[in-house]
Amino acid sequence: MPIIRVEMFKGRTRDQKRKMVKELTDAFVRTAGGTPKGLSIIITEVEKEDWGSVGELCCDLFPD
Repeated sequence: MPIIRVEMFKGRTRDQKRKMVKELTDAFVRTAGGTPKGLSIIITEVEKEDWGSVGELCCDLFPD
């Protein structure tokens, strides 16, 4: 069973996540085959202060 893992900053709405899951599912099935029933998508939301990039915390790189 394929699994797609998405790690992203907190802040998306439930509707945005719902649409993302649908689009990812459709794209995977279209390009890799299989059925939507055999695919799982796991979304992990992370605070910007808990994510680092290019040597800095993302809360410093991308302030609200």
